[in-house]
Amino acid sequence: MARLVFGLSLALLLLFFSCSPLAFASPKKPVSVARREDIPFIKCQVCEKIAREIHNLVQKKEALVSPKKVSEFQIIEIAENVCNLKKEEADWILRIDVVEKGDKLELVDQGTEGQCNSECKTIERACQEVMGYSDTDVAEYLYKSKPSVDALIDFLCNDLSKACSVKPPPVPKDRVPGEPFVAKSSKEAEMEKILKSMEGMPGAPNMKMYSREDLMNMNNFGGEDDDEDDEDDEDEDDKFPANLGKILKEKDNHKKDFKQTILQGISETKTMIKSHINKVSGKVKNWLWSKKVAQKTSKAGKAEL
Repeated sequence: MARLVFGLSLALLLLFFSCSPLAFASPKKPVSVARREDIPFIKCQVCEKIAREIHNLVQKKEALVSPKKVSEFQIIEIAENVCNLKKEEADWILRIDVVEKGDKLELVDQGTEGQCNSECKTIERACQEVMGYSDTDVAEYLYKSKPSVDALIDFLCNDLSKACSVKPPPVPKDRVPGEPFVAKSSKEAEMEKILKSMEGMPGAPNMKMYSREDLMNMNNFGGEDDDEDDEDDEDEDDKFPANLGKILKEKDNHKKDFKQTILQGISETKTMIKSHINKVSGKVKNWLWSKKVAQKTSKAGKAEL
């Protein structure tokens, strides 16, 4: 079953890029790293944007679940994910460009997602430094007090993190400028959202995207080692073609119908998996939350001593 899901997922990626020259697996892009030396210049601005984003996401969640009430745990989940680029809650980071103006760095919202480079990683790192272990405190404050955006900014950036308690230092004149902001294509942005939504699904660990040509040249999507590991799934694997690239070539004239079939299969499979995962995820999340609260209580006790 796991290989079936993985194969269907790859087929969906192929169809999305059937008319595009984009290739994400070859050649590999150089890995960007955060510029830690830039964090003091943008930390306060990052903190303000975090508060605005969390407040906005909670309001969207409230509108989505209305007339029910958003739980404190749901707010904690938003606060935990807002600084993690692997999560949708952190998509705001991809819209930000770091612009040097005089002796200052300014965060400019470009209104569209861009390629994640060192500036993107720097904002993520600054975000993580601001939040630290404050996600539960922010969530509790939002849940109980229902503050305005300005009140939340003051609470997070002055009371909790102290990110805005001091004025940022001037930017050195010899600072090396960051990369220019490069917007993603709509197709690329959409595909990344699909991959994020599929994160954690069985059979799709560390999924990568390939070009149409790469997939067409593959004889199959698994190897001998995979066959040995998945012996228990042989009955289900037999239902999935071993040579998907060849079949896609032969059925090129029926691309639209085939795409619809794949999309439907993906949707049904995701629904089935999510319903199974949701049975246990609540207990696991509540356990993690209680553990985090216990750790914070323990730290508070030691501080008092």
